Amino acid sequence: MRVLISGASVAGPTLAYWLAHYGFDVTVVERSPAPRKSGGHAVDLFKPAMDIVEKMGALERIEARKVGTDLLSIHREGKPDLVDLPEALIFSAVSQRHVEIMRDDLSEILYDTSSCTTEYIFGDSITALTEDGTGVDVTFETGPERRFELVIGADGLHSNVRNLVFGPEAGYSHWLGEYLAVASIPNYLELNDRAVMFPRVDRMAGIYSAALLPDARAFFLFRPPAPLEYHHRDVPRQKELLREAFEDFGWEVPRMLAQVDATDAFYMDSITQLRMDTWSKGRITLVGDAGYCPGPAVGGSTSLAVVGAYVLAGEIAAAAGDHTRAYPACEAALGEYVRRSRQLALTASDTLVPRNRFGLWTLVHGARILGHLPPSLARVASRLVAARALSIHDTFAIRDYQGMIRP
Repeated sequence: MRVLISGASVAGPTLAYWLAHYGFDVTVVERSPAPRKSGGHAVDLFKPAMDIVEKMGALERIEARKVGTDLLSIHREGKPDLVDLPEALIFSAVSQRHVEIMRDDLSEILYDTSSCTTEYIFGDSITALTEDGTGVDVTFETGPERRFELVIGADGLHSNVRNLVFGPEAGYSHWLGEYLAVASIPNYLELNDRAVMFPRVDRMAGIYSAALLPDARAFFLFRPPAPLEYHHRDVPRQKELLREAFEDFGWEVPRMLAQVDATDAFYMDSITQLRMDTWSKGRITLVGDAGYCPGPAVGGSTSLAVVGAYVLAGEIAAAAGDHTRAYPACEAALGEYVRRSRQLALTASDTLVPRNRFGLWTLVHGARILGHLPPSLARVASRLVAARALSIHDTFAIRDYQGMIRP
């Protein structure tokens, strides 16, 4: 059975690996001319996703490229000293197993892991999908028309497949009120395994570096009074809007913005959730951010993409390729995990970008208290605070689909 996947970032290669593992003939099409290397930003894999990449034989390479910083330092307006908090304390509260890695490094590893059993087509995109009773005829931007039994959109928040099949993004996207921007810039502060952030009401700026990074990452979160007008591929316009949002911020931000102007390694997007009644229509379905993005940077979307891809591949294999059984089974298996990830994202966005002075005070002083507690007591306190997040990730059971597949 031939399966086409659109998108080669995280969910796409993970899905391709497992479908090929189960014996399907898999093709991945990706708009970019080559595996992406645009700088990227750090993403998190929590326990269920780490268990999956370990099954794929990719964990050793992922661990070797991990870039987690050791210390989070919070700058306070008008205060010379920083509030320091060990990052291990934060993530141990969220999941018993965790790794932080640059998104492009993760994509490269997942691509390498799947490429020997998957056909990859770079520099092309789907322009039309025509389904009948036995398959889907796919028209490409440059390549010849081809036919597949199943088509899966793994092409992110602004999914082309979703737009073709389900209609415009506006009908499913729910903006949480914030924007995220990340850029690769020189490590002029000579940070070493440290992230420094400066939160204010409705805005937050920061910079970090890590042992395996040759440079640093500047990051910005902000909540404007109204949605911004720009196209998600219009980088000059995005940089202009970022400058306007932070022009009076002070601290290191003027120097950071000057470096942002000089770099091509830049990413900006709205923090948006995708909420759909169903992720599938006929033989076509969605996986990862394309179908159920909980909110970039705040909802564990990378882990959710890995888990979602594994579950979808397993359900397709368990149903012997019958999409009428596999797709609903996948949605049933993932539904609660997705719902709770969305709820966590709502809480996280308000915490990272405080809406008022009290929220700002709570963020800074909560971190200060945790940072001064004895390590054992701090771990207990942080776990109590993060109990909801912990249950989201570590209680999701990874099924062994191999044992469910009939020979």
